[in-house]
Amino acid sequence: ASAHTTQPRTVIVVTATGREADELAAALRCYLPADSVATLPAWETLPHERLSPRSDTVARRLAVFRRLAHPTADGITGTIEVLTMPVRALLQPVVQGLGDLAPVRLRTGDDADLTQVATELAQAAYARVDMVERRGEFAVRGGILDVFPPHESHPLRIEFFGDEVDEIRYFAVADQRSLDEAPDGLWAPPCRELLLTDDIRQRAHALAAQVPGAAEMLEKWRRA
Repeated sequence: ASAHTTQPRTVIVVTATGREADELAAALRCYLPADSVATLPAWETLPHERLSPRSDTVARRLAVFRRLAHPTADGITGTIEVLTMPVRALLQPVVQGLGDLAPVRLRTGDDADLTQVATELAQAAYARVDMVERRGEFAVRGGILDVFPPHESHPLRIEFFGDEVDEIRYFAVADQRSLDEAPDGLWAPPCRELLLTDDIRQRAHALAAQVPGAAEMLEKWRRA
């Protein structure tokens, strides 16, 4: 008998449509641990369209890439055993290094600087607002941080006691009332696959003159 440790494998199932990929994943969760089954959605926009995919689509894709590249022991960030995807997602080119984009992660009891966390969310393309109402937004009020990760059904409210995360709960958008405790804490993947870092802005500025057809878009990235 071999003494080698069996490495976990990911089974990839390609379907014709995104609906079939979601339905298959839901069926497989009846037989496998729910967190071990994931779906890689395709962009709902076409490559030639000057439109960005929805933030929840981007976040779901980046969550999958992160789990494939850097799986944890278990839970929502653990190893993916079965990955379903529509054929469009399989054929779509993927920017190198998307799996290395680190989500903003907080658990109850963690030590964290609220100002630094807010900066990290802004760098991950979350929009800072006065009151969180939509996916991809965050707000800071005193020692409270509200965040709406695009892949979540409800936003999360993180209460700080000094530099310690005291409590993390879901809350309702309609009346801003706190709901159940979030056992997995905050796991907020970026809302954009191409983050507008200083390096990306410099590259956009340099390419604007070389790619006239994309000059308007590149100038927008440079100024963002």
